[in-house]
Amino acid sequence: MNANLYRFSFDRFSDNLDQVFLTEPAHGQVATQSHSYCQVDQRSAVLAGGLVSLGAKIGDRIVVQVDKSVDAIALYFACLRTGLVYVPLNTAYTPNEVRFFLRDAGATVFVYAPDRIDDMAKAMVELPNLITVSLGCCGDGSLPEAARSTEPHNDIVDRADTDLAAMLYTSGTTGRSKGAMLTHRGLRENALALHRVWAFEPGDVLLHTLPIFHVHGLFVALHCAILNRSEVIFCPRFGVDEVLQQLPQASVLMGVPTQYVRLLADSRFNRGLCRHMRLFTSGSAPMTEGVFNSFAHQTGHRICERYGMTECGIITSNPYEGERVAGTVGYALPGYELRVMTETGPAAPGEVGVVEVRGPHLFSGYWQLPDKTAQELTDDGFFRTGDVGQLDHTGRLTLAGRSGDMIISGGLNVYPKEIEAVLDQIEGVAESAVVGLPHPDFGEAVTAFIVLSNNPATGVVDAQKNPNFSAECEGFLARFKQPKQYIVLEKLPRNTMGKVQKAAIRAAYDDLYTSSPDLS
Repeated sequence: MNANLYRFSFDRFSDNLDQVFLTEPAHGQVATQSHSYCQVDQRSAVLAGGLVSLGAKIGDRIVVQVDKSVDAIALYFACLRTGLVYVPLNTAYTPNEVRFFLRDAGATVFVYAPDRIDDMAKAMVELPNLITVSLGCCGDGSLPEAARSTEPHNDIVDRADTDLAAMLYTSGTTGRSKGAMLTHRGLRENALALHRVWAFEPGDVLLHTLPIFHVHGLFVALHCAILNRSEVIFCPRFGVDEVLQQLPQASVLMGVPTQYVRLLADSRFNRGLCRHMRLFTSGSAPMTEGVFNSFAHQTGHRICERYGMTECGIITSNPYEGERVAGTVGYALPGYELRVMTETGPAAPGEVGVVEVRGPHLFSGYWQLPDKTAQELTDDGFFRTGDVGQLDHTGRLTLAGRSGDMIISGGLNVYPKEIEAVLDQIEGVAESAVVGLPHPDFGEAVTAFIVLSNNPATGVVDAQKNPNFSAECEGFLARFKQPKQYIVLEKLPRNTMGKVQKAAIRAAYDDLYTSSPDLS
């Protein structure tokens, strides 16, 4: 059986390819452009022909750092249909970072944006055997040029369930970035489960505002749309004005919390504008209960929060039909197994432990890191996610943060999310992040970093001199959990998917208590 994800996505619907797939909204002097499934299918064959003519062979890793475009999507499918392994990179990565990925992946071909040729030349130093081509947003670049001089590659290469379709590098916030190997089966099964859980239906239109170098924007959003033969309004990036303009034509929006916060700040984002919407999903970063409730009040919709990661795709989701509980990420997808483990064994309902998951969607390991792969997999095949959480008696999951974020203060375990939930409810607090910083007495001191909604002067706020902060915490948190200091920031550092970068906060304030005795 040919288990190629491309065949599953396109070829089995070969008699129904005339529907609109990607619609690029008008911008500047450029009118709206629509591309059918058939046109994207044909474009993928053209680009696949270009890759093969350059010498790319089945199993080769094709590293890609290009801007979001229809051709970028066609390139992804070109890799699938020819049995190549697609390796997308964040467009913000520097040449030095790109060089690491090229070497680590053992890339055969590197595809980059034409306007970055000077920067990318630095990334390709001492990689003489690397094939380099460019791909622009408007059909330009040396890859399309190479493709024009050869025949389209219309065949779909046989692939097994366990063969690699893509490799995505983890963000590396806790150390070296690792290449998560994603199989044709894993991506297929995750898409099928989500299509079912989120009740995709004929006529659904997806408003796509996410980057496409990430699981959320590339796999979750697009695969669900393709399974449904949906139209995708394909925005180059997230922008409040564009989302508000396109929303009346859509029925589904997949976003991250920071995007929803920005939409809520605009009075035009209201029930009337959202009346045609069927589903809003949120993930990639935690959403506060305040944002969840404000969204429901302002739009009449309750956001469907879900939980996933690079190695697993989407793991859990709040139900489409049924109660969506703020601060929770719902239930395991059909066919997936979920458990929470403590040092002594399976956690009781409500007990906090490390989240583990097993199912057909799991990655096949970390690229060239067999010891790390073995370390993260249990003997019975569960993946240790590194996330801390708890299950209620119905199996609904609530996350408490990353195990690496846990603070040990005075020998006691403190979970930052519990404190952040209290801080985020204080009037005037827009958002918070709690970390542990080195302390000469406690080992680690619970420290809160806060963004205020009225954005006053930043700096250290003494806990004893701010009754608003300290009183709120005193009423809800044991004393050992209460922050020793509050530091007001203009904004929290985040990656492109909206996740707060706590490692960056810890690095910037690592000596707060050790160099300032008066703060201890």
